[in-house]
Amino acid sequence: MLKSVIDVVEALAADVRGPERPPASFEELRAVFSAIDDPLAANLRAALTDLRPAAWADEFDDLPGGEVWVVDALDGAVQLLQGLPQYCLTVTLVRDGDPELAVLHSPWLKETYAARRGAGATRNGEPIKPSRKKALEAAVAATSQPPFVTAQPGVAEAAGTSLTAVLEQAAAVRNLGPTSWQVVDVAAGRLDFFWQYGTDATNLAGAALVAREAGAVVTTADGAPWTPSAGSFLAAAPGLHAAAVGLLRQAE
Repeated sequence: MLKSVIDVVEALAADVRGPERPPASFEELRAVFSAIDDPLAANLRAALTDLRPAAWADEFDDLPGGEVWVVDALDGAVQLLQGLPQYCLTVTLVRDGDPELAVLHSPWLKETYAARRGAGATRNGEPIKPSRKKALEAAVAATSQPPFVTAQPGVAEAAGTSLTAVLEQAAAVRNLGPTSWQVVDVAAGRLDFFWQYGTDATNLAGAALVAREAGAVVTTADGAPWTPSAGSFLAAAPGLHAAAVGLLRQAE
């Protein structure tokens, strides 16, 4: 079924187009977003339901029990609406809170990350693996914040203090658009680790599966097992994970 999901996502992504110029107000932004996202999400829903009938969860939803399709038709919509290329489509099949398969596609890069539990992870069909780095001073890290970060008390503050700590030790820190795509870039060794504070289940579930299946270490920021309800997230190359945990613990 993974190949069928990849085919669906790539076919529907071909029609994604941003506006000719960025919206000038929040109201215009919301209207333009809906005009692009609503039909795309509806088409994804119909096609995925044909492949496997399951419950449906949009971005920001809680994850119910049983089998659930978790879909973000425009992950990184802010970038798309601003005329920037860093956005992707993400589809994850979750069973009782655990991701079973995931597909992330970037129309701009023409790249597709995919994973199935226990079967490894790929980019455009080729196996991927994380970075070989072992020293923080050589690490290129990335970070982000969950949507509506101010609704989660203390998360913005944790993001700030941890960023300061990592900037002092890593070679570079970046925010490269969609949270999910940054995590899968850790899986492929393009980034060395990614961290985030706050609960962000629907953005992280599929990307976490890709990272784990590729061989990256996925935990909370303090090194505990990560679950979709966790209040922080860390995906790191195996040789950097312990150092990243130690650094983030110091920042708390």
